[in-house]
Amino acid sequence: QVQLVESGGGLVHAGGSLRLSCEASGRAFSLQTLGWFRQAPGKEREFVAAIRWSGGGDVYANSVKGRFTISRDSAKNTVYLQMNNLKPEDTAVYSCAGDQKFLFTMFRASAYEYWGQGTQVTVSS
Repeated sequence: QVQLVESGGGLVHAGGSLRLSCEASGRAFSLQTLGWFRQAPGKEREFVAAIRWSGGGDVYANSVKGRFTISRDSAKNTVYLQMNNLKPEDTAVYSCAGDQKFLFTMFRASAYEYWGQGTQVTVSS
């Protein structure tokens, strides 16, 4: 079993920055793919970014490319999402997801087995 716990959400003005963290525990060493997803009120969950636990292979949604950066610190069992130049449309609950497989469909939420509880990000205009 793997547990994922997000932190770092909050309220920020448009143009500001936040860094989200997702700490893995339990059998964290077994994870191979980590991703971030978000869900705004009344909308479906959407892919944001993903990374290989071994490093590299970053992928991003077009809507965040150039503004968000995903990274990981294997020594701390933590994945980060650095969000810069935030926009009101980035407002959502952000959740991290992990899987023990080397996912080729990193953008697909249904491919991930483990999920955190989510953290709220609110961007005011």
